[in-house]
Amino acid sequence: MKHIFIVNPTSGKGVKVKKFIPTVEQYIKNHPELDAEIYVTKACGDGMSYVKKLARTGEEIRFYACGGDGTLYEVVNGSYEYPNTQVAVIPLGSGNDFVRIFGNREQLIDIDAQVNGTVTKFDLIKVGDRVAINQCSMGLDAEICAKQADMKKIPGVNGETAYTVALFYCLAKRLNSYFKVTVDDDKTFEGKMLFSLCANSRWYGGGYMGAPKAIPDDGLLDCIIVENTVSRLKLAGLVNQYKNGQHLGWDFTNFLRGKKMHIESKEPAAVNVDGECQYVTEATFEMLAGAANLVIPTTSDYLERKAKGEL
Repeated sequence: MKHIFIVNPTSGKGVKVKKFIPTVEQYIKNHPELDAEIYVTKACGDGMSYVKKLARTGEEIRFYACGGDGTLYEVVNGSYEYPNTQVAVIPLGSGNDFVRIFGNREQLIDIDAQVNGTVTKFDLIKVGDRVAINQCSMGLDAEICAKQADMKKIPGVNGETAYTVALFYCLAKRLNSYFKVTVDDDKTFEGKMLFSLCANSRWYGGGYMGAPKAIPDDGLLDCIIVENTVSRLKLAGLVNQYKNGQHLGWDFTNFLRGKKMHIESKEPAAVNVDGECQYVTEATFEMLAGAANLVIPTTSDYLERKAKGEL
């Protein structure tokens, strides 16, 4: 098997990457039996194109997404259609939300633990011609995601802080969504919405627990539909509850699981697909059960916790 480290040099503003590349180079040098190389991406979308080009050869390849959630998005979208590929995640970004369920950063940047990890089938979310591995949404949180990129340009502002600043900006500006949300073609919610979230895993926005009960390999989407029935002032006071995953207990939150969510909007609204945002009037999110071969590093106890029912 070939091992390809896909490194985004701009992840986390480049600080962690500069230290990581020499570490990978030394590891490869110390393990001459390992067929491995490093590829540093050149621009947005380059990682996806490169991964897809290699995946099409049919050779067995393990791709290591070395960066943030955006890097993982590119590697997954480039590889998921090819059963000869596997994906490992080495978190070097400012958010690294998807992998939080597997352990802390120190556990996950261990190269040897990733090389010797266990391959497990994980779910994906199909959105048109793209897939997400983490979360998709429309409404306030997608508007925040769209604004977050601007906030990250401010010196000293990282993923979580950028999300928080964008959140309060959007609380003041973007609370006018009117959606018709349908889950599995038979459960419908319609009216003014704060947001509608379709999740495969738990965190987004640099540490906000949008879907506190989601399991990324259970074959189900966690669908969270939050109605707009409270004032801006009350919402501002609920931000910490939302961040800590306590919003499922709000009386204006609807939580259910399913295989598909469809959202129609009266006006163009932001749709968030693993942090990639655009404006649409409708979107469909569909479960692709077991569609990705993901590596769980030896330093993670995810599989043990799942077997014990602790997740």
